[in-house]
Amino acid sequence: MSRTEFGYLSPETLPLFTDLYELRMMQAYYRQDHNPTATFSLFTRSLPSNRGYMLAAGLEQAIHYIENVSFGDRAIEYLTELGFDEEFLDYLENFEFTGAVRALPEGTPVFENEPLLEVTAPIAEAQLFETAVINQIGFQTLIATKAARMRDVIDRDGDDQRLVDFGSRRSHGTDAGIKAARAAYVGGFNGTSNVAAGEAFDVPVFGTMAHSWVQSFEHERDSFETFVDEYGDESVLLIDTYDTVAGAETARDVADTKDVELRGVRLDSGDLAALSTAVDEVVPDVDEFISSGIDEYAITEFFERDGVAAGFGPGTALVTSTDSPKVEGVYKLVAVERDSTMEPTMKLSKGKVTYPGAKSVCRTEVDGEYAGDVVGLREEGTALPGDELLETVIEDGERVVDLPTLEEIRDRASALRRKLPVEHRAIDDPDPYDVRISDRLEAETEELRRELEARMDV
Repeated sequence: MSRTEFGYLSPETLPLFTDLYELRMMQAYYRQDHNPTATFSLFTRSLPSNRGYMLAAGLEQAIHYIENVSFGDRAIEYLTELGFDEEFLDYLENFEFTGAVRALPEGTPVFENEPLLEVTAPIAEAQLFETAVINQIGFQTLIATKAARMRDVIDRDGDDQRLVDFGSRRSHGTDAGIKAARAAYVGGFNGTSNVAAGEAFDVPVFGTMAHSWVQSFEHERDSFETFVDEYGDESVLLIDTYDTVAGAETARDVADTKDVELRGVRLDSGDLAALSTAVDEVVPDVDEFISSGIDEYAITEFFERDGVAAGFGPGTALVTSTDSPKVEGVYKLVAVERDSTMEPTMKLSKGKVTYPGAKSVCRTEVDGEYAGDVVGLREEGTALPGDELLETVIEDGERVVDLPTLEEIRDRASALRRKLPVEHRAIDDPDPYDVRISDRLEAETEELRRELEARMDV
């Protein structure tokens, strides 16, 4: 089996990044001539644990998938092996999206029951995207939120320390590592250590040295001198291979001897707050960069203990969102065409009830801060208080907006995050943000619930 890089996906196999039941339903829709227009909504029923908000991310990749998915020879050949009908496969060979997509712009704070994305299209088309859009938007939203929490802690300290993604080696696969770097940048990071992510998204890349560099020399001083000979004033020396304070003293002496101004030193082990203070006494004019087990909680403790740092390199805790490692995104049918009319629909399963109908999400501001959201039916539109958040990005199968640059998304995320009152951004026990369901949506939900329950009793 041929592979692309370290993974299994290529443009030829990308349409197969779906679950089998989606394709089986598509075939049944097609063969049974049951292909009504439908609206699917991507949302979460609740926020991840200890999160007062999420930061929407990953829309660009979801749009790219929807715009470009096509079934070529390799995909058709495999689906033939799985036993799919030849006539259905002919349909897939000519597959293209003809519907509409409304979505929450990347970098927007989002809460429970608020759609991140809604797809309206013939149901056979809309059904296909379930796995891909949950994957692309859910994962990047998870990581962007984790990153934003770290940036928020630093912002509140009043300094401007750099945050650099060091996590690709601990990510759950190569694609996850690259997408995590992008999402972290959206959330407020300054860059990544991963070169592929830098090339893919034009994100700044940063790097220092590893302990193996130091260990490969007989003496620590020799390793520092050789590195400085190579990189001069750009050198960042890892000083904790043996003894951190002694390493700082050696770094200072090497810089003096070589007449260079070190870009920095890095600490990667031990009592980081205490050691950073001790190192600052040795090299007070050299930036210190802190890695090893870094997240928003570790950064908070570091500051509380008067640690000294110019930047942090979060890794595992960032790319796996260790303390809260999942966004429970769902992609649910909320409206379907019957007798030429779009009718709302919903689930009644215990613990998995959904609100019916295509949605509108409006947000109110008071004195420059978010004051609450209302989730209503799309047709309520301007009748709801506040500004509409969902934007049409695809219409009749064609993208109708220019996608913002990643830098623009990052700036937008930073500005909008600051509009969320601080009590909702707390890293422990944040206050719930006010998300209200409109009276009309509540009434329609209850009416539909009674109707569905009555059907079950027949």
